[in-house]
Amino acid sequence: MSVIRNTQSMSASEPAKALWMSTIAFTLCFAVWTIFAIIGIRIKQDLGLNEAEFGLLVGTPVLTGSLVRIVLGIWTGRYGGRLVYTLTMLAAALATFLLSYAQTYTQMLIAGLGVGLAGGSFAVGVAYVSPFFPAQKQGTALGIFGAGNVGAAVTKFAAPFVLIAWGWQAVAQIWAIGLALMAIVFWFTTTDDPAFRLRREGKVASKSLAQEFAPLKNVQVWRFSLYYFFAFGGFVALSLWLPRYLVGVYGFNLATAGMVAAAYSIPGSIFRAFGGVVSDKKGARSVMYVMFAVAAVATLILSLPAAGAGATVGITPVVFIVVIFALGFVMSLGKAAVYKHIPAYYPESVGAVGGIVGMMGGLGGFILPIAFGFLKDMTGLWSSCFMLLFAIVVISLVWMHLSVKRLDRQGLSAQAVAAT
Repeated sequence: MSVIRNTQSMSASEPAKALWMSTIAFTLCFAVWTIFAIIGIRIKQDLGLNEAEFGLLVGTPVLTGSLVRIVLGIWTGRYGGRLVYTLTMLAAALATFLLSYAQTYTQMLIAGLGVGLAGGSFAVGVAYVSPFFPAQKQGTALGIFGAGNVGAAVTKFAAPFVLIAWGWQAVAQIWAIGLALMAIVFWFTTTDDPAFRLRREGKVASKSLAQEFAPLKNVQVWRFSLYYFFAFGGFVALSLWLPRYLVGVYGFNLATAGMVAAAYSIPGSIFRAFGGVVSDKKGARSVMYVMFAVAAVATLILSLPAAGAGATVGITPVVFIVVIFALGFVMSLGKAAVYKHIPAYYPESVGAVGGIVGMMGGLGGFILPIAFGFLKDMTGLWSSCFMLLFAIVVISLVWMHLSVKRLDRQGLSAQAVAAT
């Protein structure tokens, strides 16, 4: 991507403007994407939904937002991130606004499919922002962009006040209007990315769909996807699962448990930018090793039962919170490190590869909470969720280490060096 940038003239302010406008837009998209975490509780009461129906309602935007990422990533490469990002925000805003008029459970599920488009904006933003920056700065840039995950905390803090004052429909309408206004601002304050400009001017040939999807045949792409399944998917899953865990295991009241979960989400998102800086300076591979090493220790500790209740060895609430925050911190670093790899190894296929990796991470946020509940029902152990995460960490770490050793034996390419 640095080659594209160096061969394409642009003003000095364009990269910064593209990055910050994309980050603000992604923050609002993420706030919309997680809107059911708050309004879903009131909808459940209004419609008398059971737990399974409620889970499907909350999970629908997460699922669709994940699956659509690869398509949006491809479209970004073909039609330009500025256009695709704007249209994605407008479509998600329309679906969110129409949600406020939904009366039945089916109508809300259909609206949820459209709301999920907001989550797909991540793949668009990655493919749009990357070409503006040289390889040695892409980790920092994408880390800053990814910090837009903090939009989930925005919804958790602000939506309850709006809901209490004016109802859940007002939350949907206000969030929709905010996202639509952001789409308009984004369109008029940004420019097309350098990679798309070159393709539009005929200086670089456009790829066929077969060429776009060709990198997905590489096992390495799916290895990166597993990393992101844990780093992002596991982080989202724990954000959703923590309130329930703290209430069930330690007897926290719901308000306190919710505040702990919100506090877990905010630094976990903001530190992603720091992870990008560290990945640029120290190498993404080093960051990944640190993440998996610390995560293995943390999840092993968290796999122990809670203190008391006849347990010989157990962890207290204070220890639990300290360790879970340490886990969230390294997961945030890892999220940035994974996406540092993508433009380094696949500079001409950031949209497709970033889309599939993002899709798998999003699916982790959908699948893991379900798996956590299944394991709890099957084993009776609340800590079984951390046993599952420990297994994923170990598999990822071993796979990464064996792959790195193989690359070292074969000799690294120039592109691979940029990611190490």
